Amino acid sequence: MGTEVASPPRTYRVRTYGCQMNVHDSERLSGLLEAAGYAAAPEGQDADVVVLNTCAVRENADNRLYGNLGHLRPVKDAHPGMQIAVGGCLAQKDRGEIVKRAPWVDVVFGTHNVGSLPTLLERARHNAEAQVEIAEALEVFPSTLPAKRDSAYAGWVSISVGCNNTCTFCIVPALRGREKDRRPGEVLAEVQALVDQGVLEVTLLGQNVNAYGVEFRDRGAFADLLRATGRIEGLERVRFTSPHPREFTDDVIEAMAETPAVCHQLHMPLQSGSDDVLRRMRRGYRQDRYLGIIDRVRAAMPDAAITTDVIVGFPGETEADFEQTLEVVRQARFASAFTFQYSKRPGTPAAEMDGQLPKEVVQERYLRLTALQDEISLAENRAQVGRTVELLAAAGEGSKDARTGRMSGRARDGRLVHFAGGAGVRPGDVVETVVTAAAPHHLVADGPLLSHRRTRAGDAHEAGTRPTTPGVLLGMPRVGAPV
Repeated sequence: MGTEVASPPRTYRVRTYGCQMNVHDSERLSGLLEAAGYAAAPEGQDADVVVLNTCAVRENADNRLYGNLGHLRPVKDAHPGMQIAVGGCLAQKDRGEIVKRAPWVDVVFGTHNVGSLPTLLERARHNAEAQVEIAEALEVFPSTLPAKRDSAYAGWVSISVGCNNTCTFCIVPALRGREKDRRPGEVLAEVQALVDQGVLEVTLLGQNVNAYGVEFRDRGAFADLLRATGRIEGLERVRFTSPHPREFTDDVIEAMAETPAVCHQLHMPLQSGSDDVLRRMRRGYRQDRYLGIIDRVRAAMPDAAITTDVIVGFPGETEADFEQTLEVVRQARFASAFTFQYSKRPGTPAAEMDGQLPKEVVQERYLRLTALQDEISLAENRAQVGRTVELLAAAGEGSKDARTGRMSGRARDGRLVHFAGGAGVRPGDVVETVVTAAAPHHLVADGPLLSHRRTRAGDAHEAGTRPTTPGVLLGMPRVGAPV
């Protein structure tokens, strides 16, 4: 009798566009596919399954998706059996329109049914026709699904999904749904599982982390969760994103200041410094409340690095409104800012507002804002020169590392530092060094290391292993299983 030779597993590749939520969702997608019997495609080789995890926030998101799908069409034509799946926020928005515009797509799934991907791929192969399945509400909390983590040393942990806010420029609540919170015990169990595998840093993730607890009616839940996470032995750094000024409370500031593992880094979205624009954005706070938060954070943590988001050119924004934004930026002295030119998103109230500004006006204001923020960032970074910083060495953070011979890592306050690595430093190891130079968007530390601590995370990175969280696979077929 001859022996059967097992066919090699089908391979996959996930391409991610957009925010941290999408990055974390992609870890879930990779975990789901591997649990179903797929294997990650080696670099430089075409995958049997390509998953595009999309974003709908930016103006050109649609063009980017269909452009990428166009590039994939000849690849698929030359690769019999290849499948293309589209998920994420743009899939939730465009639904069956994606298959109409790109008939070579096999699967479309939304933000609420990430766990359906393996089933939909098998169904599409079996039926030889595209499968479009968009759920209107969350089927299971994503963290009950398996995940293959990208990093050996830092991990995302979702504490909530969705958002109950109604910001007039934002399409996310329509695509991610109303807020759903995880129980604190589930969050802490996932953090513990990551720490048990050597992870040193965890970022708690939600569209609005300060609203955490709304489902179980505990207004102090997020501060309590920060403290409890920080008590987990072996976890050295705790970060979170994104908070919201409307719900941000002093108990969170106290938890940050009093919990040694919680990093003194805060991303606090401003969006605009004008009270009138904030009202029309439906942000729920005004300039004085925002600056009050900044003052209280700095009083409790003088070394805190505060970053922000700002939108320029919101409908109806006057020159006086914009000057108010510049004034808040001057007063707040952000370490850095993510600045955006307003772009219409169909389906949002702001897209229908009067007073849409000419592109050239928005561009001119944008350049003034970025010039001011770069000046402030450079001054704030120059104040770091001569200071000793603890860095978690990272992979892929410095685009010029190979040319300069440096490594890169994040300080506890989140600043990016390019440093002279020395022999034996691996991503995931912890080093101390002295800052020797500054630029607006990074620091440099070219002196000898003051210390180097080898870690389990560094061992795992060197060995090529990554943390996994198993989740619960219910009814998920493996490749080749009957549908």
